[in-house]
Amino acid sequence: MASSLSLFSPAKLNLFFRVLSKREEGYHEIASLYQAINLGDTLSIDFAEGDSLTCSDPTLPVDETNLVLRALDLFRKKTKIKKFFQFSLSKRIPIEAGLGGGSSNAATTLWGLNHLMQLGINDVTLAEWGKELGADVPFFLSLGTAYCEGIGEILTHLPSAEAEALWVAKPRQGLSTARVFQGVDFSKVKKRDPRKTLQRLLDKQDSYYNDLEHSAFALLPSLKVLKKNLESLGFSHVQMTGSGTSFFCMGSVRDPKLPAVTFFPVKYLSRAADEWYKFPG
Repeated sequence: MASSLSLFSPAKLNLFFRVLSKREEGYHEIASLYQAINLGDTLSIDFAEGDSLTCSDPTLPVDETNLVLRALDLFRKKTKIKKFFQFSLSKRIPIEAGLGGGSSNAATTLWGLNHLMQLGINDVTLAEWGKELGADVPFFLSLGTAYCEGIGEILTHLPSAEAEALWVAKPRQGLSTARVFQGVDFSKVKKRDPRKTLQRLLDKQDSYYNDLEHSAFALLPSLKVLKKNLESLGFSHVQMTGSGTSFFCMGSVRDPKLPAVTFFPVKYLSRAADEWYKFPG
């Protein structure tokens, strides 16, 4: 049995994001094509005398509200394990960015604990448990490309996608996911069939959109200006991912720069069913 693990915890993009309706309990029905990318955090897990979490980002809590420790608590309840663990999280995924960093950390924790303890729990079961932590958590237990429905937790696994050159652009400002969803105005949402959108993308046709952009732009008007500025750099397509505030930018623009914006060169990422996501080479 290994005594420690160091795992890559990837971000995700939403290549299209359709908001279909709002449930009575407040959650939104969505349809989206999710894609893992090679921008990510590093999560190290070691056996210890007691549970603890350290994080390179001082703005993130390291108490029981952090999704790493919430995932540990869930895993312990499901498996009845008695061991304690020390976690070290080196953050690279920006927060409040629509990149799924917290959900990825939770999924990585579940997978890592299962591997360290050699329990042999399959990914389907881990993903089912992950739903209790957040709708995006099951995606990170996919193979890297998935069509997601419901509130994001119903997955259809897809073959690994191919992409042209890609950048992620993150402004300094962030937005709360809850606020962005609360601001969705269905009178401004185009009635597009997400299954047709999915097929167009699988057929390598341009069919990218995000129904959350209207709400995010209303909450933070500078995002609409940023999108236009990104488009002016020569990218073939620019779109906000998830609830923002990051954008993914397609096209072979070399070394893009804008004031107060961080650019990350990224590639699509996939994994094998019996392995975790590899660190980018």
